[in-house]
Amino acid sequence: MRSGFVSLIGRPNVGKSTLLNSLINQKIAITSNKPQTTRNIIQGIYNEDGYQIVFVDTPGIHKPLNKLGRVLNKEAQSLTKDVDVILLLVDAKDGLGIGDKKIIASLTETDSKVILVLNKIDKMNETEILKAINDYKDLYPFAEIVPISAITKENVDTLLNVIKKYLTDNMRYFDDDTITTSTLNFLVSEFVREKIFRMTEEEIPHSVTCITSKFEETSKIINITVDIIVDRDSIKKIIIGKQGSLLKTVGIEARKDIENLVGKKVYLELYVKTIKNWRDRDRYLAELGFDEKEYIN
Repeated sequence: MRSGFVSLIGRPNVGKSTLLNSLINQKIAITSNKPQTTRNIIQGIYNEDGYQIVFVDTPGIHKPLNKLGRVLNKEAQSLTKDVDVILLLVDAKDGLGIGDKKIIASLTETDSKVILVLNKIDKMNETEILKAINDYKDLYPFAEIVPISAITKENVDTLLNVIKKYLTDNMRYFDDDTITTSTLNFLVSEFVREKIFRMTEEEIPHSVTCITSKFEETSKIINITVDIIVDRDSIKKIIIGKQGSLLKTVGIEARKDIENLVGKKVYLELYVKTIKNWRDRDRYLAELGFDEKEYIN
């Protein structure tokens, strides 16, 4: 039996959550083409005969604009310690950037093995992939460099086999049927937030968060209420849409994902509420599961 903890780090929008879902073969982390989609640390558990790998998906490391941004950075940086392997995920198609260099520089203090994962090779030819490897290989003593495509799952099995070489534990931390440590309430609220990310303009999603306020299960149906929290009334109007059209579409699409997850019919109600400046208010950040004090070293 070999097991261990593996953290996924990198800039926003490089595909960490997509890779986590591919590794686990189940949707447990939301994805979108907008940066900073992931806000919480999400654990996904990979189980195989003789192996258990606990993957930890972290928020993208970025320049913070408010208290929420500062907390997210501390969450991400805290996961470079006490793990067996760090997967540094980069957008190989986009190329080496200042953000990548800063993250690599921050890894000098870690004792964990660092595997460089070059993502999005489905958009690249062989020459471009080789150039990306050369651009990164001398910046840090990476244990391995693995080119993959998280979205098409190309080379994901290869990445799993590479990770297995560096696992140091010999115990099973979770039951074989456990795929995530996230609660159903959290996953439900995240599925709603994902649909808002995908259906609104660039400036809207980052002022939105979601909380599951009711989750009542009966033998035939699950009744769920999710509160969508925004920081301005103007955004509330946009999310509701003309005659409630956008909110209705968000609900329909989120319900599909929730029913797929729980395997049961779901009745989903959505309410949009304005809480001004929630991203800078300690009380609301704490209620949403963010506590800056936890990440102060």
